[in-house]
Amino acid sequence: MLNKVLIANRGEIALRILRACRELEIGTVAVHSTADRDLKHVRLADESVCIGGPRSNESYLNIPALIAAAELTDSSAIHPGYGFLSENPDFAERVEQSGFIFIGPTADSIRLMGDKVTAKETMRLAGVPCVPGSEGALSDDAEENQRLAREIGYPVIIKAAGGGGGRGMRVVHTEAHLHHAVEMTKSEAGAAFGNAAVYMEKFL
Repeated sequence: MLNKVLIANRGEIALRILRACRELEIGTVAVHSTADRDLKHVRLADESVCIGGPRSNESYLNIPALIAAAELTDSSAIHPGYGFLSENPDFAERVEQSGFIFIGPTADSIRLMGDKVTAKETMRLAGVPCVPGSEGALSDDAEENQRLAREIGYPVIIKAAGGGGGRGMRVVHTEAHLHHAVEMTKSEAGAAFGNAAVYMEKFL
């Protein structure tokens, strides 16, 4: 039985989890960065803990800080929401190894399907038709990426391999914009999900 859930996310996502916990009469702990201390979910939660600075890698992607917050508040479970660490198998594993319940898929399931590149390869091997795209993550070779985009056919979309929630995606209509789009998406993916790998697909 869950008596207290630490919500490892922020904003609207955290509010949805908070409402569900309230309906189930489960206590809630909001975590927040120094920049988010006044957000609504922080004010509405039963308890709140500051887990670091304003950058995501200092707070919402900071696994030791999240585990410490759960220990400090005697939480029984951690809910990652979506985005941030929700598709990080190492986080799911660390949560369970630390004695908490991870509200989400198992670490093995996340390893198989959380990384979009691995998930797509798994589907291909199972004979499931997939959208045309790169076979694996894109390299740093701009010429190879241009060749691949021409082979797929514009427009293409560059997507973060390790994230979701609408972050880390860019549609590219011409070769002139491809390299910049790849670099920007890698940067955003690294900052948002702690994984800078990206892949390419035909934009439908």
